[in-house]
Amino acid sequence: MTAMDDRPVAPAEAALLIHEIEGHLLVESARTESRAAAARFTARLDWLSRAEREEVERAYAEDHLALTHRTWRHTAHRCRELRTEYETRYRALRNRLLAGCLLGLAFLTALALVLAGV
Repeated sequence: MTAMDDRPVAPAEAALLIHEIEGHLLVESARTESRAAAARFTARLDWLSRAEREEVERAYAEDHLALTHRTWRHTAHRCRELRTEYETRYRALRNRLLAGCLLGLAFLTALALVLAGV
C-alpha cells in the first residue's frame, strides 16, 4: 500500500488508518440513525409547532446517540473482560496439556528404561 505521495505505508499504519475510517463511518452511521429515530418519533407528535418539533428532534437524537455510545462502551468493556477470561482459561489449558505431555513422556522414558534393563 502506498500513500497519496507514493511513499510506502507500513501495514500497521494502514491498519490503523482503516480502523480510523471505519470508526468515523460507524459514528456517522449512528448519527444518521439517531436523526432518523428522532424524526420518526416527532412525526407522531403532530400538535407540536415546527420550532418545538425541531427542539424535540434535536434532544431525542442527542439522547439516542448518547445511549448508542454507552452501549458501545459497555460492549467493548465486556469484550475486554471476556478476552481476558478466555486468555486465562487458554493459558491454564495449555499448561495442563503441556504438563500432561511431559508426564506422559517421563512415563514412557521410565518404561523404556525398565524394559531395556530387563
